Amino acid sequence: MGLFFISIGALIAIFYSLIILVKAFQTSVLWGLGYVLVPFVALIFVIVHWETAKKPFLMSLISLPFCFVGFALAPEIMTSSQL
Repeated sequence: MGLFFISIGALIAIFYSLIILVKAFQTSVLWGLGYVLVPFVALIFVIVHWETAKKPFLMSLISLPFCFVGFALAPEIMTSSQL
C-alpha cells in the first residue's frame, strides 16, 4: 500500500514538473535548457518567474502528503537490511 501512495506522489510531482518545464521553454529556450541541464535552475526559475510558475509549483506540493503517507506505510523501503 505504501508503494501505491509513493507512486501517486511521484506521478503528481512529475506531472507538475513537466508543466513548469514547458513554462520555462515558453519564457526562453535558455531557461528551458537550463532547467533540464543545470542543477537548481528549476528553483531559480520558480523564484524569478513566480507569477508564471506559482500555480504549478504550489500544485506540485500536493505530492508531499502522498509520499509521507507512503513512507509511513512502507518503512521497509527506508531500511537497507534487505540488501
